[in-house]
Amino acid sequence: MKTNQFYGVFTALATPMRDGAVDFAGLEALVAHQLAGGIDGLVPVGTTGESPTLDHKEHIEVIRATVRATGGLKPVIAGTGSNSTTEAVELTQRAESAGADGFLVVAPYYNKPSQEGLFQHFSQIAAVTEKPIILYSIPSRCGIEISVDVAARLYEKYPHVCAMKAAEGSCEKVSEYVRTLGPDYNVLSGDDGLTLPFMSCGANGVISVASNLIVAPLVAMVKAANDNDYATARETFLKYLPFFKAIFLEPNPVPIKYALKQAGIIASDEVRLPLCGLSDETRSVLDGLMQELSLLPNT
Repeated sequence: MKTNQFYGVFTALATPMRDGAVDFAGLEALVAHQLAGGIDGLVPVGTTGESPTLDHKEHIEVIRATVRATGGLKPVIAGTGSNSTTEAVELTQRAESAGADGFLVVAPYYNKPSQEGLFQHFSQIAAVTEKPIILYSIPSRCGIEISVDVAARLYEKYPHVCAMKAAEGSCEKVSEYVRTLGPDYNVLSGDDGLTLPFMSCGANGVISVASNLIVAPLVAMVKAANDNDYATARETFLKYLPFFKAIFLEPNPVPIKYALKQAGIIASDEVRLPLCGLSDETRSVLDGLMQELSLLPNT
């Protein structure tokens, strides 16, 4: 795929599980739901895909299965980040062999490298592939953010490091990416609840958790915003905003998996420890919203 085509809605794909194992039939059904809704691309084995608790074999199998289920109809951007540079390089190489069209690479977590360390980390990953790379800055999980300067240095040296998933919660930071890196560098919101504000600052779309379930309306919303029809986009955004908030009442992806099960798209909302099932209170909130938004079967 071309390096400057990260426009629209890319689903941060959940990984269905049953009885402790990846449910590949459930994954195929989830991908079919995405394609039917007109999704712009799929992002398996990110945080929403429970990558921290998938072993390397499962990680690559999920990528391969997603590529197979997608059938070349939409790009598959595989999560290959790690706080170990060697591991991230290996995962990127193996994901490319499994058919991934590009890579989502999160900032290293827990060990909190300097900005120079980040530059060197991402440089080693960029050196082993020519396919596009989306950087992922999420300081709430990683303890650090990727600076605009590091993004710019990487883009200058490696033009295929060409996009940013911005999850810093800052319109100002998104504006700085856009102003500094120019029109061919794509910025994607990393938070459903900030998609429209970020797009007003120049972002091109979203890597979405909510689109695991709500596909076509979000694709239409983002297209409207990219076409500068913010009145139409705002109507959809405000309609679904309570759902965007509800799916983060407890750690992601626990709520969205519950919603997918309730909607009949996957058979189980199972997650792996240290994640655990939803509280009754959050279940009640989600059930009510899904009823209100006609997201439940036969509603």
